[in-house]
Amino acid sequence: MVGEVGELVITRPMPSMPVFFWNDPGGKRYLESYFDQFPGAWRHGDWIRFTLRGSSVIYGRSDSTINRFGIRMGTAEIYRVVEALPEVRDSLVVDLEYLGRPSFMPLFVVLQPGVVLDDALRQRICMEIRTKASARHVPDEVSQVEDIPRTLSGKKMEVPVRMLLLGSAAEKVASPDAMSNPESLRFFVEYGARRC
Repeated sequence: MVGEVGELVITRPMPSMPVFFWNDPGGKRYLESYFDQFPGAWRHGDWIRFTLRGSSVIYGRSDSTINRFGIRMGTAEIYRVVEALPEVRDSLVVDLEYLGRPSFMPLFVVLQPGVVLDDALRQRICMEIRTKASARHVPDEVSQVEDIPRTLSGKKMEVPVRMLLLGSAAEKVASPDAMSNPESLRFFVEYGARRC
């Protein structure tokens, strides 16, 4: 719709679209990357808004790729460091560009039983990330959560959590039937309501 921010999708073929990935027999990775979320439409992975003038504004990544201060990075770079800490059992990070506003990157951690996230542990997590990844990888905030939302196959639900934190309704971003722990979304719904 004109004036609203949404996913950029392509409904008809265009010359610059990739048609396959190398070493992807049967096109499984290709289809999952571009056609999973909107069947029949190619998902570009960016937010877009069409204006009344007929122009458009592209706001940046809508997927889990982090584009922090102009540097693209993968979430795995952060998980590798954070989840190596003995206190941390699991983690999830998302980059919230808030559609044109400055980036905000929260890190959510599940700690080992009996461990509490205090200022000393927060600082240690950030220092480990700064030392073993880079200063750009350091989150703006570290929060403790009970559980990280995961699909039935165990994949971290980065994109749905990001969409929740940007204000999307829970029922629009994730189906409880497709999750191994649907109750884990409750924290992120409340967190998103506080941030918006």
